[in-house]
Amino acid sequence: MAYVVTGVAGFIGFHVARRLLSRGERVIGIDNVNDYYSVRLKSDRLAVLSGEKNFTFRKADIADIAALKAAVAGTRFAKIVHLAAQAGVRYGIENPQSYAHSNLLGHLNMLELARHGEGCEAIVYASSSSVYGGNTKMPFSESDRVDTPISLYAATKKADEMMSHAYAHLFGIKAVGLRFFTVYGPWGRPDMAMWLFTKAILEGAPIKVFNYGKMKRDFTYIDDIVTGVVGIAADPAKATTQSNHRVYNIGNNRPEDLMHMIAVLEETLGRKAEMTMLPMQPGDVPESFADIGAIRKDYGFEPATPIAKGIPAFVDWYKSYHRLA
Repeated sequence: MAYVVTGVAGFIGFHVARRLLSRGERVIGIDNVNDYYSVRLKSDRLAVLSGEKNFTFRKADIADIAALKAAVAGTRFAKIVHLAAQAGVRYGIENPQSYAHSNLLGHLNMLELARHGEGCEAIVYASSSSVYGGNTKMPFSESDRVDTPISLYAATKKADEMMSHAYAHLFGIKAVGLRFFTVYGPWGRPDMAMWLFTKAILEGAPIKVFNYGKMKRDFTYIDDIVTGVVGIAADPAKATTQSNHRVYNIGNNRPEDLMHMIAVLEETLGRKAEMTMLPMQPGDVPESFADIGAIRKDYGFEPATPIAKGIPAFVDWYKSYHRLA
């Protein structure tokens, strides 16, 4: 029996597939390899995975149900790790239709795949800390109300949770949603701050610092995230003993000041950043902080990588990938 991993050419999907393959699992990876960010980066991730004997790649858009069914035709799969989505908070202002396409219709199609997949035990899917919207109580807890999103992206992720709950109730599907908190690390996304800041500092260009630097983020290193995702995917029943649907925060449980993150990056790069201080962007939030008590209790999840270790690891990869001295 295999794992289906969607968004396999993406940042988290790529790392989850690698971890599963290293455990001897068979992985069917699905991705449409769109151009939201560098197609070359996505292709390079896929090139790493293609060398694994237990990996099969299927190029398909999850919002196209016929293409999705064709991608898994003739394959028995036990678990779905659904990580494909239109990412980003600000892009929703420019291209809102892409969020409805991928995050709503695409998620619904994945639930249908789980519903009708013979032998499918569970679907583990990506939600986001963005669902907490303008909440000011810290840390964010799964029991907090999340019905006031401040971005379209957040609204679609909340809708994904609600659809999953409905399918779990109606059809007995085991579903686990994971609210990710600012994931970073090697092979990361070029539209996120860690990559943008590193690139700009190395090129001597200014970095954009929003809310005049008065921001905090629960930066979570990719290896810690993958440990949590794979642990839940391996044993989803532990999460769904009380209900067929469960949502967990998965973060570092340690918010860092944005200015401190920049300072660590400067020290790692050996260069000072030129900063352009700007007001808050529409749809963004000043702070994120994950209460991870539930996932810690159920799965022993314990993030082990502070930014003092994670940022140098990212920078080393970045320089190697771009062939920088």
